[in-house]
Amino acid sequence: MKTLSIAILALAASPALAAVNAKEAETASQQAAQEEAQVPDKFKKVSDEFWVSPQISVKDVNDAAAMGVKLIINNRPDGEALGQPKSAEIEAAARAAGLDYVHIPVDRTGISPNHTTAFERAMNEAEEGPVLAFCRSGTRSILVRSYAEARFGKPVDLIISEAADAGYDIAGHEPAMTLLHDASKAPRTEPPV
Repeated sequence: MKTLSIAILALAASPALAAVNAKEAETASQQAAQEEAQVPDKFKKVSDEFWVSPQISVKDVNDAAAMGVKLIINNRPDGEALGQPKSAEIEAAARAAGLDYVHIPVDRTGISPNHTTAFERAMNEAEEGPVLAFCRSGTRSILVRSYAEARFGKPVDLIISEAADAGYDIAGHEPAMTLLHDASKAPRTEPPV
């Protein structure tokens, strides 16, 4: 009899529980929409932990902090264009917002192993959380990350797909990324003394 009473109570409570669950789902949906609305259109999600953007402003730094970014990587050299904020201005805003900041400028000579090494070091030393990298258009930033990821064995097709989903066509870099990827599989030896 006690089991039957519990079952009847459970059935009677079901509509009330359904209403509570529906309200919780609606609240969660609204909260997700608000969080999505806080992300500036220029910030492009590559993965849960990595975003790219064209040139950012001091205001964008505060938006990045509000969305949980922990590190900003600037891949743009100072003085590339008139009116471009200086690295020091963005760094000061980042530090004031409690964010780490690294300047790894990539000029017209292209991406070198020094860039990917600096990127890897910044990522390894960063506080746990999302990273926002930027340059003039975001392309150099996505490429520095892509080369670093390939170098550590991430599948090249996945790297290209993530970039495409963020709006960047880097398929032309597939041969170079494949070489880096394949080299990551080679046996390691100690460097000569």
